[in-house]
Amino acid sequence: MIDPADLLTESYDYTLPPDRIATRPVEPADAARLLVYDRHADSVTHARFRDLPDFLPEKCALFLNDTRVIPARIFGQKPSGGRVELLLNKPLPDWRYLVMIRGKVRPGTRLLFDQGLEAEVLELLPDGARIVRFFRQSRELEFGELVEILETIGHVPLPPYLNREDEAADRRHYQSLFAREAGAVAAPTASLHFTPQLLESLQARHPAYTLTLHVGAGTFKPVESEKILEHPMHSEYFRIPAEAAEYLQSDAPLLAVGTTVTRTIEYYVRSGTMEGECDLFLHPGNPPQRVNYLLTNFHLPKSTLIILVSAFIGRRKTLELYEEAIRKGYRFYSYGDAMLVI
Repeated sequence: MIDPADLLTESYDYTLPPDRIATRPVEPADAARLLVYDRHADSVTHARFRDLPDFLPEKCALFLNDTRVIPARIFGQKPSGGRVELLLNKPLPDWRYLVMIRGKVRPGTRLLFDQGLEAEVLELLPDGARIVRFFRQSRELEFGELVEILETIGHVPLPPYLNREDEAADRRHYQSLFAREAGAVAAPTASLHFTPQLLESLQARHPAYTLTLHVGAGTFKPVESEKILEHPMHSEYFRIPAEAAEYLQSDAPLLAVGTTVTRTIEYYVRSGTMEGECDLFLHPGNPPQRVNYLLTNFHLPKSTLIILVSAFIGRRKTLELYEEAIRKGYRFYSYGDAMLVI
């Protein structure tokens, strides 16, 4: 029976010293620290990410998210000449786009950006997001064309808690080695720790599969409702290739590299859907059914991500491990250290 406290948002709070927020990654990437929690032995081991092969069970497949972060943050002007900032969230049907715009911009307004890019605001949504369409030389743009322009004029959409502007190095650091499918506005951060040598070593011993989930800005949205089940879970586009789905239909063990992979797999297991919008909320009352092992970073308090980790190992144990990581000097959040649950 679920503990009533598990359904309260405040139960997933913890205090993190500000200096534990990693504003830049360690180099090389696999030098990041790795907290390994063995559920069966109820034991903790402190290691480095490069030691990951030493802890994985022999017959365990790797599942990776091959989404590619696009430079989705752009700066332009309103018709009045005022500065405007736009963050692309995701494409919608009919060449419409869900975006976030800083400041007051009414429907019907056209915004001007570099390289002749324009955006027309079509609708203001209740949560403050906008629906727009993009133009260049009066021609409406489809997603591939828009991405090409963003690669030239856009900025890496770093998480707000890094509290700094993006730098040239972030184009490399805030992207996984296996990023291929353009569409994310946030990185699947557990994937950022792999180096070519480590990935090659793992793939020599473990079958590896990729799937796609385009991480949206909603991943940073805190749970603001008093009860977690009242939180409006964001949805994100996903696709699972046939060979990955075939493995998932077996009972062979697998490691989900990241919360995005976990949500995608668990949505597929529940729905049988290989492509679409994933809005699954994993929590202690809705634990994983297919994912055996989890590799993830350390997440914000009162977020859907720390609640997802709690779905694997329980809320109390999750908070206990987070407190130990804080005591041991681990670095937290997107550019921080990692945790392996086996």
